[in-house]
Amino acid sequence: MTMSSDTSKSPAAASAARPPVTSKPKPAMPKAVKALHMGSGDPLLLLHGFMMSPHCWEQTATRLASQCEVYAPAFAGHWGGELADGWSVDVHSLADRIEDQLDELGWRTCHIAGNSLGGWVGVELARRGRARTLTLIAPAGGWHIPSLTQLRVSLKFLSLIPVVEIGKRLGGFAVNNPIAQRFALLALSKNASAVSRRDTAAAIMAALHCPSMLPFIVGSIRGPEQEDLSTLQTPVRLLLSEYDRVIPNRVYARRYLKELPDSADRIVVHGVGHVPMLEAPDRIATLIAEHVYASRNRLRAV
Repeated sequence: MTMSSDTSKSPAAASAARPPVTSKPKPAMPKAVKALHMGSGDPLLLLHGFMMSPHCWEQTATRLASQCEVYAPAFAGHWGGELADGWSVDVHSLADRIEDQLDELGWRTCHIAGNSLGGWVGVELARRGRARTLTLIAPAGGWHIPSLTQLRVSLKFLSLIPVVEIGKRLGGFAVNNPIAQRFALLALSKNASAVSRRDTAAAIMAALHCPSMLPFIVGSIRGPEQEDLSTLQTPVRLLLSEYDRVIPNRVYARRYLKELPDSADRIVVHGVGHVPMLEAPDRIATLIAEHVYASRNRLRAV
């Protein structure tokens, strides 16, 4: 007599035999940074753009730290920075705070590189005699006040307020969501695949945690315009991003191209967007370092 055997397992046994399903860990949320401070050598100040943070400099700063003492602070009223006073924040008040930090470091002068708003503040610091060299990367402030150009850039940033408010309500989902990251990179870069998800998440966090967003827009509308750039005494290198979608060169770089002294370098960085440190940190570090080193060989009569 042949006996049949039932080889099927009970539901409990089958469940126990299957490997446990592990949920994919959520990406870590970026943390606010008051300042990046690293390296040794010539003092180099790195200034980020409007609604950004020191995170955007991290890769470039790491490369420059082998040759310079690098300091990249968060602007007042921006993610990681101290609170800004009142409902009107402008370039002069931001430069005041940066000067205080330079004094704390014991830096009477330093090399300065600034992106967007950071370039505008860098110009102001150079006028105050704090800059040994000045590297302007897609600098803001190249418009007259009042003007149609100024109005257009103000409206562009004002239109972001609803987007920012929605992002705040979505929280971590907005920061790490691939669609939200792609949307952010449309403005900040040309080659989105060259920007890490970590850097993109930090950029979104900075935009969502910028209490001075509206106060600065108001302050820049009311404040005085930038003085004639031809009066700058500091050696200047101007780096324009070929694919700048935030402040396109054909409109917003005109004053810089026209007014900067003839001795200033004027360079178009190909294949990059408004914040080129995110997608081309090697090239930006090299262009800053070249300008810093060139200044060492310049002898001046005093």
